[in-house]
Amino acid sequence: MPAALIDASALVAVFGTDQPKGQHYQTLFQSASEQRWSLSTTWPCVTEASYMVAPPQRYTLLRWLGHGAISVYPFEQEELIDFADLMHRYTQAPRSEMDLADASLLWLAEQTGVTRIMTLDVRDFSRYRLPDGRSFEIL
Repeated sequence: MPAALIDASALVAVFGTDQPKGQHYQTLFQSASEQRWSLSTTWPCVTEASYMVAPPQRYTLLRWLGHGAISVYPFEQEELIDFADLMHRYTQAPRSEMDLADASLLWLAEQTGVTRIMTLDVRDFSRYRLPDGRSFEIL
């Protein structure tokens, strides 16, 4: 079954107002739904997107997620150690800094083997690598 990870930026594009890439990601989500893709994100991405999308669209986003439109992958508290290690490895101040949401998606890719991702963060996800050297396929 096809699968993809969902970054906060793709959620913001779909649920935010006047988003330049909104239609692109709406179309991707629709196609993925019709083709029964397995779509996943993480709680840090939900938190980031919820912060960035203003009401009332924020409530629409949360209800959409609550109805199971995509899976929100859980993690244990001790996984934060891995997230911190990833953030340290990929932070190159002052130019780029890996945030918690990105670290959680890289960790999720390691856990699931899914490297297809819906994100506007092309620069960063182009440089992230899984331990076996695989890169992300950005949609």
